[in-house]
Amino acid sequence: MLGAVVRKAANDYGDHVAYVSADGWPFTYEQLDRHSDEAAAGLAERGVAEGTVVVLALPSTIDYLVAYAALAKLGAITAGINPRYQPAERLSAIETVAAEVIIATADLAGGLEESSASLVLIEPAGDAAEVLRELRADGATVDPLPDNIDRPVTICFTSGSTGHPKGALFTNRQLEAIRDLDTGGAWGGGGHAVAPTEFAHVGFMTKWPWLLASGSTTHLQHKWKAARVLELLHEYRMPVIAGVAPQVALLLRQPNFDDYDFSAVTTIVAGAAASPPALVAEARKRFGANYVIRYSSTESGGIGLGTAPDADDEEVLHTVGRPRSGVDVEVRGEDLAALPDGEIGELWLRSPAMMDSYWRNPEATADTIVDGWLRTGDLALVDDAGLVRLAGRVKEMFIRGGYNVYPLEVESVLSTHPGVLESVVIPRPDDVMGEVGVAAVVAADPDNPPTLEELRAHAGESLAAYKLPEALVFVEEFPRNANAKVDRRELANQVNNLPTV
Repeated sequence: MLGAVVRKAANDYGDHVAYVSADGWPFTYEQLDRHSDEAAAGLAERGVAEGTVVVLALPSTIDYLVAYAALAKLGAITAGINPRYQPAERLSAIETVAAEVIIATADLAGGLEESSASLVLIEPAGDAAEVLRELRADGATVDPLPDNIDRPVTICFTSGSTGHPKGALFTNRQLEAIRDLDTGGAWGGGGHAVAPTEFAHVGFMTKWPWLLASGSTTHLQHKWKAARVLELLHEYRMPVIAGVAPQVALLLRQPNFDDYDFSAVTTIVAGAAASPPALVAEARKRFGANYVIRYSSTESGGIGLGTAPDADDEEVLHTVGRPRSGVDVEVRGEDLAALPDGEIGELWLRSPAMMDSYWRNPEATADTIVDGWLRTGDLALVDDAGLVRLAGRVKEMFIRGGYNVYPLEVESVLSTHPGVLESVVIPRPDDVMGEVGVAAVVAADPDNPPTLEELRAHAGESLAAYKLPEALVFVEEFPRNANAKVDRRELANQVNNLPTV
C-alpha cells in the first residue's frame, strides 16, 4: 500500500518538492520514488525480502524516508527507533522485534554490534544525489507487490515509560483505515508544513500514506527548534501548527515571537502529551487560532478522540473532546462492564485504525485487545455533554485514607491557577493516610511562585479536601521520555530528592 502511494505521488506531483532537508536542499516526489526503487533493489541484493524485519536507527532525515519507502516496496517490516533513545534502549527495542537487519548511522550504531542482526552503516546525505548512495542500485527498479491487505508494514515502539518498549504492529489494513479516517482518502490540498515529531513516531509511520497523498512540502530540522519553526510559519504562511504541547509552549516562549506575522495560522493541533489549560488559553490568544486537542496512543494508531475546532473554553481547556469518526468509546469498571456517564473507569477504544497486535508478544496483546476493544490504561469519565475527561493512568491512581485520588483530575485544576505553568501530582507514602499527593509545579513566574496554601485554596473550590496536594515542590521543567510525555517515574525520583514547601 505504502509503495503504491509513493509511486502514485510521484506520478501526480513529479518535480514538486516533497521535503526540504534541514540543510535546505529540496527532494521531489519523483526523486523519492526513483531513489526508493534503487534502494529496494540494492536491499534485495542483500537478502531483504517480504517479511524481513528491518530496524532504522536513523535521524529523521530524507535518508530515513527513502529507506522506509524502499522497505515497503519489498514488503519488509520497518521498525523505526527514536534517535533520542540511549544505546541500551535501542538494543532493547531491536531485541523486542528480533530484527534481522539494522540500517544505522555511525552515531546511532553504538552498542548495536551486540545484536545478532546484520548491521548496515550509512552516511547522512549532503544532497539529493547522495541519499542512501551506499544501498542504491543505479537505475534498478522492483516489481510492485501483489495486493495483500494483511501484509505487515511497520512496527511502532511504545514509549517504554513503565518498562521495556513493546512493538505495535500495523498492516496495510490499519494504514488504509488511518488514511480514510484522517482524510477520507483525499489527494491534494497540501501546502507547506513542519515535521513535528521524529519519523519513528506512530504519528508519522502510520500516517505517511496520506501525508504523501496531500502533496505537501515538509520542512525538516536536524533537531526541532522553536525559533526556526516560527520563521517557517511566518515565511510560508502556514495555516496549521501540528505538534505536541511542549513544542507549543516553546514557541510561545521565544523572545521575538511578536516580530512575526501569524495571521495565516488558523489551527493548532496538539497530541501525544497533555495540554495544560493555561497553555491552551495563551496559545489561542497569541496565535489568534483554534486549539484542537487530539487524544490517541501508539496502540490506537494515532486515531482516538479530539476537541472540536470551535470548541468552547470548557471543552478545550478541560476535556479531550469526543470520539472521532469511526471510533467507539466506552468507560468500563473493574468488572469490565460499561459504566454510566459521570463515573470514572478505564477508557476503552475500538476502531479499524488500532494496532493489529504487539509483535511477538501474544500475552501482552491479549491483555490489551479484548474482544476487539483496546484497553488504553487511561482513567476517564464521560460528562453530561458527552465529552471525555481524563483522570490519569490506571496505575497512577493512589489511595489516600481509603479514597481514590486520580492525579490528572487534580493536575487539571492546579493548572488553572495563574501561577502554574504545568503541574504533576506524585503520590508519597504516609504513615497515617497511606499515601498523600505531592504537587510538582513549573511556576509561571519563578521569582514569585504560588504557595501550597494558595494552590490548596484554589483547587479546594473544585475538589474534595482529600484530593488536595499536601506538599509542593518546584522544578524548572519536567523530565520527558522520547515521545514527549512526562516521565513520571523519573519525576518521582527527583521529587523524593527535592525539598517540599
